[in-house]
Amino acid sequence: MSSIKQYLQFVKPYKWKIVITVFVGIMKFGIPLLIPLILKYVIDNIINAEDMADSAKLEQLFWLMGSAFVIFLLLRPPIEYFRQYLAQWVGNTILYDVRDKLFDHIQKLSLKFYSQTKTGEIISRVIHDVEQTKNFVVTGLMNIWLDMITILIAIGIMLTMDVGLTIVAIILFPIFGFCVKFFYGRLRRLTRERSQSLAEVQGHLHERVQGIPVTRSFALEDYEQGQFASRNANFLHKALNHTDWNAKTFAVMNTITDLAPLLVIAFAGYQVIQGNVTVGTMVAFSGYMERVYSPLRRLISSSTVLTQSIASIDRVFELMNESYDIVDNPDAKKIDRVDGDIDIDHVSFKYEDEETQVLRDVTLNVKSGETIAFVGMSGGGKSTLISLIPRFYDVTGGSIKVDGTDIRDVKARSLRDNIGMVLQDNILFSESIAMNIRMGNPDATDEEVVEAAKAANAHDFIQELHEGYDTMVGERGVKLSGGQKQRIAIARVFLKNPPILIFDEATSALDLESEHIIQEAMERLASDRTTFIVAHRLATITHADRIVHIEDGEIKEVGSHSELMAQKGHYYDLYQVQNLDGA
Repeated sequence: MSSIKQYLQFVKPYKWKIVITVFVGIMKFGIPLLIPLILKYVIDNIINAEDMADSAKLEQLFWLMGSAFVIFLLLRPPIEYFRQYLAQWVGNTILYDVRDKLFDHIQKLSLKFYSQTKTGEIISRVIHDVEQTKNFVVTGLMNIWLDMITILIAIGIMLTMDVGLTIVAIILFPIFGFCVKFFYGRLRRLTRERSQSLAEVQGHLHERVQGIPVTRSFALEDYEQGQFASRNANFLHKALNHTDWNAKTFAVMNTITDLAPLLVIAFAGYQVIQGNVTVGTMVAFSGYMERVYSPLRRLISSSTVLTQSIASIDRVFELMNESYDIVDNPDAKKIDRVDGDIDIDHVSFKYEDEETQVLRDVTLNVKSGETIAFVGMSGGGKSTLISLIPRFYDVTGGSIKVDGTDIRDVKARSLRDNIGMVLQDNILFSESIAMNIRMGNPDATDEEVVEAAKAANAHDFIQELHEGYDTMVGERGVKLSGGQKQRIAIARVFLKNPPILIFDEATSALDLESEHIIQEAMERLASDRTTFIVAHRLATITHADRIVHIEDGEIKEVGSHSELMAQKGHYYDLYQVQNLDGA
């Protein structure tokens, strides 16, 4: 389905409002078409009426103009208001629907998509491009039709006055149509290229603004200025190409619309001299030429705007048509509270078809309530393995089962409802602490939020803040320390109260004091839950029921801390390197 057809699906619920808007618009544009007729009547039937007394002429002029003033002063203003209001209401409501659908869509896209796409480019499509699509509704589905109907009505009136003059008036229409087809095909491509280059600038800017601390710390201001200038120059190049072609388009189109009235004036003047046409008809035709070619000029401008909006529609639906990597099976069932038995059965995984396998034939059976720690060198596959449990990615070989059911046979949302995660870099939203904790359960009461914070050892530091639980944390929690952010993240998992927990490097970036506080909260949270821990500091996982050493995507050793130390294998070597045994 083309992007235009897809967009029209959003327009369809408002089709009758669009019809009403066009009908009101016809009245708005139709009323001014009376002016040339009034002018013709005044000249031919009043001023040049030789058999009418001056007093009678004045009386007719008074009644005629009085009626015209009533129409233009009392009838046209409310028509103008309702047309503008209805057009903008429909346009903005459709934008709301598109953005709402688009946001729902991007929430379902895979982590792989986000690893390959800049955040700024996504934002550009959801905000800028969607906004541009409104012109397709207001201009393409309303204004263009109004202008075309206005032209047809004007031509109809002109035909009733003089057929020959009307033919002269529209003789350049075929040339105009050919030029529209010739110029606007390329203009659409150039508009799309310009929008893409603007999105690249926005994506780069968004990324660099987030990385200002890195730029400052490495004194990279001049280098980054050059990087931005390169992308900005690319946008300038695309914008100037678009401007050049657009200027040529307007030059040709406006020349055509300027020549046509001159042809009418020349031919009408000749007909008046020959006595075939009255002066009033000539004046009226001159007036109608403006009424015909003003809408025609607007059609030129509208065509440019419409071309830009169609290019934006293409970009919006390119994002909206992005396929999901994680899709529920048609017969997938929803699961409620799980016990927490996890079977990882001969699992293999690779991120792309052409890449080497990150995990190879990994098998591990985990009983409900067990704490499993994954250790090993960076890049060994630990984080990849735990990301498969909540189906952030799907296994490429083998299976993962929860309580005996393959996770691909259950609804992903219901699976994730049973899993709580605390990561090394937890994302906090730029809202209050209470709101960030409540992400674990949006329906939680204030008392439940406080209890969760206490369980996470976060209540005391929150109370010391100026606004307590109402303190705004800033973008990504910038106003809080690393340890404070981790405790907020743990608090919201307490609030969620899931049967399965995943801690991925949750304390690796913290000082020893913060690590101790958070370790205590994590152990409290992990009580009676199936828990997976990824850690580099081996001292933080000696309490685990089993420790799994993963290297090069394969399990090398499995056992408790004491068992693995006694084996003096890979785990023993890692432990010795970290000097954690006090030797």
